[in-house]
Amino acid sequence: MIGLWSKDVRARYLRFATGCFLIGIAVFSGSLYVLVLTETGWLGAITPVGGAAFILGWVALAASAVMSEDESR
Repeated sequence: MIGLWSKDVRARYLRFATGCFLIGIAVFSGSLYVLVLTETGWLGAITPVGGAAFILGWVALAASAVMSEDESR
């Protein structure tokens, strides 16, 4: 969590990853919960947006880890 308050480039990737994960949780999981509980079919079209946010979050997290390894050498 402390790494999210840092000012370096790696921290920007971590903040972006955090935002993507939060959006992914809200949109992906939230739309599935609402879809099941209310049986509204149109929410199925929104679910992949949350999945894409999860993927972007993992890519940003990996980019941050790669930058971290480059700095340690």
